Amino acid sequence: MATLNVSVVSAEREIWSGTASNVSAKTVEGEIGIYGGHEPLLALLAEGAVRVAGTDGEKITVNAEDGFLSVDHDTITIVAGRAELVA
Repeated sequence: MATLNVSVVSAEREIWSGTASNVSAKTVEGEIGIYGGHEPLLALLAEGAVRVAGTDGEKITVNAEDGFLSVDHDTITIVAGRAELVA
């Protein structure tokens, strides 16, 4: 399975970046799951959790809203107007 390069940023700062095996997020069209080899995609985020499964076993959850998610060549960029790492 291909590794994903993931970056989650808010309007103020970078929230998290690293490698992941998969990412799931809530979009305005519904929940989406992304794995390596995913087709290019641009989606509007809905308010909700973005969940990242890091390649090191780490589980990251970010509450995000007002933004978008972009997938291109195993690189995922999530840009949110507001985003907060959940402890």
